[in-house]
Amino acid sequence: MTVLVIQTAFIGDVILATALLEQVHQQRPDAHIDVLVRKGNESLLANHPFLNQVLVWDKKGAKYKGLWQLLEEIRRSRYDIVLNLQRFGATGLLTALSGAGQTVGFAKNPFSRFFTHRVPHRLEPGIHEVDRNAQLLAPVNVKTAIQLGPKLYPNPTDYEAVQPYQNHPYLCIAPTSVWFTKQFPAQKWIEFIQKTPSETVIYLLGAPSDLEACEYIRYQSARDNIINLSGKLSLLQSAALMQGAAMNYVNDSAPMHLCSAVNAPTTAIFCSTVTAFGFGPLADNARVVETTEPLDCRPCGLHGHRACPLGHFRCATTIEL
Repeated sequence: MTVLVIQTAFIGDVILATALLEQVHQQRPDAHIDVLVRKGNESLLANHPFLNQVLVWDKKGAKYKGLWQLLEEIRRSRYDIVLNLQRFGATGLLTALSGAGQTVGFAKNPFSRFFTHRVPHRLEPGIHEVDRNAQLLAPVNVKTAIQLGPKLYPNPTDYEAVQPYQNHPYLCIAPTSVWFTKQFPAQKWIEFIQKTPSETVIYLLGAPSDLEACEYIRYQSARDNIINLSGKLSLLQSAALMQGAAMNYVNDSAPMHLCSAVNAPTTAIFCSTVTAFGFGPLADNARVVETTEPLDCRPCGLHGHRACPLGHFRCATTIEL
């Protein structure tokens, strides 16, 4: 059986999609599984033991030319099953024209009428995104005995790269987010750091673009044992470091899902969003921190905003960590 899983959204979405790979492999260990992701996310799946190959779509470069090249490659592969986890037109078109024996996706996709199977997509309390994605397996008779979560596979080189940072107990903090209203404010991070024991080593994690924000927190915290690792570690290296932390403090963002994928201890801070959307932490040792103040405006959206729509941002400023 040959299977293509399509998830060309953001880092966190790809991490959560790995649960589907675990589920397919559990039920059909002989399956050849390919994954299609957006350019930049392929490193997450390096050395993944269940994957045959990773297809990459450069959505920022030759977007539509690349899309048609991918379609040609997909049609040549003659997949038995295509599972489309996205609800947008471009990947829906790929799925509909893939030539696969069975095509499965969410009914909200504008091209889902041309799929062989359409599955409702429901944002309901108690249903995690991993569970929503798993619903795509039922029409193709791939039903897992145990619900499996996301999983990433840092290799020995990744663990070796972070070993020098693991000679003492430490905390990791990933303080930023793409969305402002998902991001615990810098001053609140500084206050939290200043309350931690002075001997505690703290690593600040993020992408190269987060370097300045993390450096501000490091400097303002006035502590010698805070190390800014923004841009210095790959995603899998970051996951390896988080796996060994006494605790990881994250927003409702990709680092939270990195923790889930390596079962790392997690304290997830939810500002404008809520766990009822289905994107909460999944590690065995995980807790959620959010405001205790009743706010009629929360949640103000599924993905967050560039600024608080009402200007007060109390969903974040009233959180005590």
